[in-house]
Amino acid sequence: MTNKLNLNNLTKSEEDYLKAIFQLLIEDASVKVGNNQLADYLKVSPASTNNMIKKLKAKGYVVSEKYGKLDLTERGKSVAVRLIRKHRLWETFLCNYLNFTWDEVHDVAEQLEHIKSRKLIDELDRFMDFPKKDPHGEMIPNANGEYSIIPKITLSSLSEGDVCQLVAVNDGSVHFLKYVSEIGLVLSSEIKILEVREFDKSIRIKFDNTIETVTRKFADNVFVNKVV
Repeated sequence: MTNKLNLNNLTKSEEDYLKAIFQLLIEDASVKVGNNQLADYLKVSPASTNNMIKKLKAKGYVVSEKYGKLDLTERGKSVAVRLIRKHRLWETFLCNYLNFTWDEVHDVAEQLEHIKSRKLIDELDRFMDFPKKDPHGEMIPNANGEYSIIPKITLSSLSEGDVCQLVAVNDGSVHFLKYVSEIGLVLSSEIKILEVREFDKSIRIKFDNTIETVTRKFADNVFVNKVV
């Protein structure tokens, strides 16, 4: 029984930590995740992070490698992927069926992802005919925990004259998503880089007959496929 994955022995906060470590290690491709980096990501104190990591290590979800690097055990990865699956399915349901906008769904999904019922999530997936991507363009893990990560190219990595298509955005900030909506960008928008300004690396872009100047920070959080 001790080897069986038991999600009921985890608190909401513990689940949040496991998902954060996974996202830093896998989705953000960090070479090393330490306590301070994790604390910054979750916006908590290093002391709180240290205490939580000790609990998760004792429960068999986290290990500390050489030089303090944090990693997830297979049990920890299973929990994190399941949380991401639930989060993205709820985002998709809220956006497609309950008239939520893509800047509204993240915070609600953060609450709903902690529901324990696997049957509810599997039926939710079936009801929506097994969607592959969430409203922000991120891949949704399937019921078996299979999870493909597509390499991401940021808008900021492109040069003047390049043409690309918006395929995903960082869904972590409501203010960012509202701004994306306000300027008129949507998934699949075709974007042309008109100018990259040397002084501050701001970028002048054109899409749907609209010309907009965006900051480097904005461009770092927009993911695209290069067309030309």
